[in-house]
Amino acid sequence: MHESRVPDLPGELVPHDQAEYLKDQLANFCQLTNTKFPGSQPVSFSQSDLDRLENEDYWVCEKSDGVRVLMFIHTNLETNDQATYILDRLNHYRLQTGLYFPHHENPRMPLRSTVLDGELVIDVDPRTKQETLRFLAFDCLIVDNQNVMSRPLDKRYGRLKEWFYKPYSRMIRDHPHMLQNQPFDIKVKDMNFSYGVDKVFNEDIPRLQHGNDGLIYTCAQSPYVTGTDPKILKWKPPSENSIDFKLVLRFPPVLGRHGEPDYHAKPIFGLHVYTGGDKYDKYEPFDEMFMEDSEWERLKDSGEQIDDRIVEVHWEPRMQRWRMMRFRDDKPHGNFHGVVDNIIQSIKDGVEKEDLLARSNAIRTAWKARQGVQARATTAPQNQQPPPSQPQRLPQPPPLPIAKADLHYGPLQESRYSRVGGPAVVLGFNR
Repeated sequence: MHESRVPDLPGELVPHDQAEYLKDQLANFCQLTNTKFPGSQPVSFSQSDLDRLENEDYWVCEKSDGVRVLMFIHTNLETNDQATYILDRLNHYRLQTGLYFPHHENPRMPLRSTVLDGELVIDVDPRTKQETLRFLAFDCLIVDNQNVMSRPLDKRYGRLKEWFYKPYSRMIRDHPHMLQNQPFDIKVKDMNFSYGVDKVFNEDIPRLQHGNDGLIYTCAQSPYVTGTDPKILKWKPPSENSIDFKLVLRFPPVLGRHGEPDYHAKPIFGLHVYTGGDKYDKYEPFDEMFMEDSEWERLKDSGEQIDDRIVEVHWEPRMQRWRMMRFRDDKPHGNFHGVVDNIIQSIKDGVEKEDLLARSNAIRTAWKARQGVQARATTAPQNQQPPPSQPQRLPQPPPLPIAKADLHYGPLQESRYSRVGGPAVVLGFNR
């Protein structure tokens, strides 16, 4: 297991006016009515999802610990000029130089406009310790000016490899000097059938040269959904499940000077949960984070801004407290309160690695049985109209309703996971 390090994003930040144009172009390609970051987002794995893996076909891959980005290859059809951008979850566009992607049918022509989903990671060679910034592609929305979002995952993944990666890798093989000018290396992430999770644990993850952050299960039959997709499941060991909050510091008053904060004292580390909002970002107090004195001193010495920043924390069950993992400046907001409820449910459910492995045989048996039914249906006589020559756009599944939970937002409440209930001022500290 490699120590995680989030890479800085390469490239030149695109000016606002040009970025707005690119957002409009991307929204048009994806047939969206808004210009928000169009990437899909997973939901946390829960106990009931073991049944889902048995009842539906899912693919699984390791979840890399890096920065989630989309790659937007924008090709002018009149001039064949090609420009490549990466955009992060803050919807910031960065122009990349030194990249070129050939067409899969005619390598002398450029690949037309394409949008890939992936992650930037830092790979560290275990022998030389040399670092390589790498883009790991795992899905696509647009390939060669064709919108494939309505296609199932296996079709999208096939286009990703055949139309994008094969001609690119062939070009690099024939012209290796082109690697010298690239801002990052490019690979396609390996996918496995859901019943092959033992291979992911025992072969794929040990071979990684970057940090691992769990598993991602994606439904093989689903279209690509922008925003939260209940058909994409993020699994982590219960002890490693994390939540993103806004960190809000509250300092005690200077002794004898009521109302004047003592910025030399150790503050209360408030965790505020995101509750949404259209024009204004809305956060409400949720809990507080524990930090050792030595950690606080190191954080102060770093000179970084601390207050009013998105922080990733995990639950320490033995001590019943939240502990800091890192700042997440790549995220515009903390997790939405409904997402927080789901993650806490995942912590309580406790789906361990052994649970996934123990279910693999049943998942495989159910998968093969479905394949047998499909094969018999294909070979049986059909008295139906032939399918249309063009694939129909699949409807996007509606978002799952947020399950009711014991946690409350607004007035502070006591719960197993929250210890902020009580008076507004404790020992002189403002809550």
